[in-house]
Amino acid sequence: MIRHLFTLIWNRKRSNFLLMAEILLSFFVLFVVSVLLVNNYYNYRQPMGFTSDNVWEFNINPGQDTISRKETLQRLVQELKATPGVAAVTWTSDNTPFSFSNMNTDEYLYKDKQAPLTEYYDADDDMAKVLGLNVVAGRWFDRRDDASSRHHVVVNKRFAEEMFGQESAVGKVMTNEKHDEEWQVVGVVDAYRSGSDFAANDPALFSRRALQDTARLGNTEQPILLVRVQPGSAAVLEQQLVRKIKAVTKGWDANVNTLAENRKDKMKFMMTPLIALGMVGVFLILNVALGLFGVLWFNISQRKSEIGLRRALGATGNAISGQFLGEMLVVTTFGVLGGLVLAAQFPLLGVFGLPQQVYIVAMVLATVLIFLLTAICALQPSRQAAGIHPAVALREE
Repeated sequence: MIRHLFTLIWNRKRSNFLLMAEILLSFFVLFVVSVLLVNNYYNYRQPMGFTSDNVWEFNINPGQDTISRKETLQRLVQELKATPGVAAVTWTSDNTPFSFSNMNTDEYLYKDKQAPLTEYYDADDDMAKVLGLNVVAGRWFDRRDDASSRHHVVVNKRFAEEMFGQESAVGKVMTNEKHDEEWQVVGVVDAYRSGSDFAANDPALFSRRALQDTARLGNTEQPILLVRVQPGSAAVLEQQLVRKIKAVTKGWDANVNTLAENRKDKMKFMMTPLIALGMVGVFLILNVALGLFGVLWFNISQRKSEIGLRRALGATGNAISGQFLGEMLVVTTFGVLGGLVLAAQFPLLGVFGLPQQVYIVAMVLATVLIFLLTAICALQPSRQAAGIHPAVALREE
């Protein structure tokens, strides 16, 4: 049976070659779309590394006030911490969770090995408490870091694995190319995906910048405070905190959002291209289905004499239907094999820089979709071929 199918396919090699090329290109496009969708789903399933519930973000604008900013901010943080309903307060940089801002660098060196491109965050001693960071090795920042001549940093596990391999990251000292600065790792957190729910767990580094040390607050910098409040806190506490900010700072503006609101806004922003990508995939599948359907209808109309002759020789309707379905699946297999050869280059060449399992799942998904599509498209024309009466087919011929 298989040999007979290959013979039939070879006899119609010109039209089948075009069909294989269409299936190959369709598989390849479906594979690329699947890679992006699977990667986003893979990232979505990963732990965020922090908790955003009950955390409010205060964007504070000192305006033209450039005098004693640091001292004013210190008093403000102490006042907010002392407010009933407030669990912890942290001062951080612009790249807060779910913001549209990011900072990255690869300036760190360890034994002449350069660090991967790393997301950089300013952090103080209370950031781990505010965001619920999970420290898996070493410790978070505290007053023991005040007297150090080096910059103390905390990294995530991804950074530790790529920079130090199997060695323990805690205690390692990194330098820059000029060797005029040093960073000592004091702790490792599990993960930190602050970009969005679809963000990858990229290497991350937290650098200590506490208000009580010698760090300066630039005259153009607008402080951002993250405040963890007690569960159930509402607008009353929010208004109370805003009034306290204006009272302590004597006129600084303050805008407040919750990280939960920021997360929803970022989710909507990220979902838009994914929905567009999904629509492109659906449009592609419809086009492939219509193309296959048309080709099969044309083949059957051109092969009525062959069908009538086989029916006259005793072939059953199921045998005729199985022949057309089998031919279509064999042609699809050749097209998919060519597509798999192209798709295999992605993980081998490191295209997109994604985990290998993402490419494998995308290949399986694209293969299943193509076979399912061709089987559905071949089903009705095959039934039509099976229903052709031999006398009618031979008379038309």
